[in-house]
Amino acid sequence: MHYIDNTFLSINELYQLVHLEKSLSLSEDAINKIQDCRLYLDKKILSQEAVYGVNTGFGSLCNQVISDNDIEQLQMNLLLSHACGFGDEVPSAIVKLMLLLKIQSLSYGYSGVQLQTVQRLIDFYNHNILPVVYEQGSLGASGDLAPLAHMSLPLIGLGEVYYKGQKRPSSDVLQEVGLEPITLKSKEGLALINGTQFMSAYALHVLFKSLKISYLADVISAISLDAFYCRKEPFDKLIHQIRPHHGQIKTAQNILEILSESELMSQTKKSVQDPYSFRCIPQVHGATKDTIDFFKNTVTTEVNSVTDNPNIFVKEQKIISAGNFHGQPLALGMDFMAISLSELASISERRTYLLISGQRGLPTYLMPSAGLHSGFMIPQYTAASIVSQNKQLCTPSSIDSITSSNGQEDHVSMGANAATKLLRVIENTERVLSIELMTASQAMSFRDIKSSEFIVSFLANLRKEVPVIDHDQIMHVHMKNSLLFVQSISLDEEILF
Repeated sequence: MHYIDNTFLSINELYQLVHLEKSLSLSEDAINKIQDCRLYLDKKILSQEAVYGVNTGFGSLCNQVISDNDIEQLQMNLLLSHACGFGDEVPSAIVKLMLLLKIQSLSYGYSGVQLQTVQRLIDFYNHNILPVVYEQGSLGASGDLAPLAHMSLPLIGLGEVYYKGQKRPSSDVLQEVGLEPITLKSKEGLALINGTQFMSAYALHVLFKSLKISYLADVISAISLDAFYCRKEPFDKLIHQIRPHHGQIKTAQNILEILSESELMSQTKKSVQDPYSFRCIPQVHGATKDTIDFFKNTVTTEVNSVTDNPNIFVKEQKIISAGNFHGQPLALGMDFMAISLSELASISERRTYLLISGQRGLPTYLMPSAGLHSGFMIPQYTAASIVSQNKQLCTPSSIDSITSSNGQEDHVSMGANAATKLLRVIENTERVLSIELMTASQAMSFRDIKSSEFIVSFLANLRKEVPVIDHDQIMHVHMKNSLLFVQSISLDEEILF
């Protein structure tokens, strides 16, 4: 059980919360803050003062005052009108993160929602009732309006959810689990759909994956280093002490640890230098590590923030309409992450290319009888295609903006587009690395000298899924199994963090 208690959640704590599948519950302090804020808002409404989104219209309709009798209908209408998602469905793991992050944001007591609304979100999270949300529709400002509207519809018995592996009308599931639809009060619809939880959930999901991929890129490249009969000197700590980027130093340390006592690495080499894709692994992988560290700080701040609008400050007796929903910090960070992760794939594909090139005692295309057999020729084509797609996906979303809402919302972050393409980039990077792993493991089968104990053990596990190949086969099957092997690896938190 994890108590939502307004305390700062670190990425490590969020990782444990998500991966250990802990249930949520509100602390007494969070309950009090939510209730105090709601009570203040109810009293404020009685004053008849115009408050954006509470008794006014939305966006460019902000000057349209809504009568007291229509305030609750206003919030219902907001969810209905803003549920305009399109495209593919958001993966369930990310939808669950959206629920978690919306609960966290509302629990601070600056949003004016009812206690039962937050509790219902917790019920959904704990029971794995996951709303159907669509990828397209958010501009990344004014909050992730369309996706969060779809996330919120089931609270009032509308829309669809996944429950026990099936997509069903939310009304049926609510009845099955004994929950009544909520009647939204003033501002609640706005509090639910204003916010960056769509972008933040993608960002957090990718951050978790990137911490793992960053380390596995080092492991896979180390196998390639030994398979290609590379030199050890580029990883000497003296080199990295005089250019002390943290990620560069860490990558070199990882490579040396992984290759510790490798007989292959300790051999005298004829080649004076290795190609950059081998020699510059610390510099390239390290720069990605530094980007991940930057991104981790951005995401940590965002998921511990209040990002709806307006915000209610009970102690100061103020309701302030501002712009915490604007996704620019995330949009810039996600564009930067897409570029840095795509570089892991780019340099990986170059190593794959060299491993099949027939150099340094390795057979062409890693086949004993190349010509009759094409061997590993075409997996490299696939890797090249994926790398090229990543380059296309890395055109920044954050540099774009389209005016909406009759000019009221005249600069938007496009962070939602940055989020969805970032997920594609890291999934592509994972695929390219799995192709390198399969290729490097094949190359290692031609080496009589032993690698490190770490690599020997690692490849022994891979061999249970991906065999040494001595004749042409359907390579898609082996590529898929290599990817599944990479995805199945579980790393200790001390490695991840």
